[in-house]
Amino acid sequence: MRRLDRRGAIRFVDVSDPANGAACPIDPADLLARFHAMECGRLLSGAAAFAAMWRAIPVLRPIGLIARLPPVLWLLERLYRRFLTIRPALQRRLGKVALR
Repeated sequence: MRRLDRRGAIRFVDVSDPANGAACPIDPADLLARFHAMECGRLLSGAAAFAAMWRAIPVLRPIGLIARLPPVLWLLERLYRRFLTIRPALQRRLGKVALR
């Protein structure tokens, strides 16, 4: 996503860094469990946060705008929750691949 954000519209924050996490009112464990984003002063989580990020990147903006539709956002959130259940196994598998 950083490569697509050529305008620098998104500020990525590593919440695993204690210096960044200390200023945030949300528990770092909660931040690490799901994707979060701020848009227009609102904290978004999960699929809504991804949609906000997509809206900030010109080439992905149409997808982000479609994701604002309640049925689309509902479906994306369900898919994101499913992904979260398999994410640990994916990380383990990708970690093994990266070590080769």
